[in-house]
Amino acid sequence: MTPLPGSLASTAALVEAEGRQAMMVPADLTDFASLGAAVARVEERWGRIDVLVNNGRYIGPGHMDRILETPIAILDTHLQANVLAILVLCQLVLPGMIARGGGTIVNITSASGYADATKAAGDGGWGLGYGMSKAAMHRIAGFLAVEHGADGIRAYNVQPNLIATERIAADMGEFGVVGGAPADVVGAVINWMLEHPDALRNGTNVEAQPLCHALGLLPEWEGPTPNEAPIQYDLSGAEALRLENEIRERFGVETVPPVV
Repeated sequence: MTPLPGSLASTAALVEAEGRQAMMVPADLTDFASLGAAVARVEERWGRIDVLVNNGRYIGPGHMDRILETPIAILDTHLQANVLAILVLCQLVLPGMIARGGGTIVNITSASGYADATKAAGDGGWGLGYGMSKAAMHRIAGFLAVEHGADGIRAYNVQPNLIATERIAADMGEFGVVGGAPADVVGAVINWMLEHPDALRNGTNVEAQPLCHALGLLPEWEGPTPNEAPIQYDLSGAEALRLENEIRERFGVETVPPVV
């Protein structure tokens, strides 16, 4: 893991410099007890949690390793941090949200969760651990919407695409992954979603960069650029829907419209 500059204290200072409150709550996504302690600390001090944004992920070896080179234990760690930790946090915050009549959960997903690289890891692609864990995490929002939409819970995936963060520069630059949109894109989109709770279908996936540009949320940003990474997007769901609607038409049953 490549260390990054800054700290929890310096990050909190940046938040407070904008006139907002910040609380430093250390936690480890692979230590579920620490997640419980973090949620309890926030609820004890601030009384409630209305919005949960699952942005953290596993940082360590295995992101750019090929299948035969990746220990199963590393893949298990990916799943713990990127999938199970999110479910732990959801189970911790949902009861309070439901009791208050609503809340929002946002999972920061990745196109690697519904796409295959056309090159192997290290040659322009990415490792299985990251892709498969993001794929599993990608399903959570839809289940939350179905099970708790009637309780006032809204859940979304937000797909940032390539963002110019310090972590990307530190870990991915050697593999030719450079540049990206400003980090403010993701924050602007999530803020807009919270201010317009009825604008998007509950449980949907949001492509952050195109939406941010279309809404003019960052007027100084010129908008997304073509993704240079070779990606094969998974269209199996669209094909399954097409075939299912053909069968429905044969039986005289109402077809199912595509949902974005």
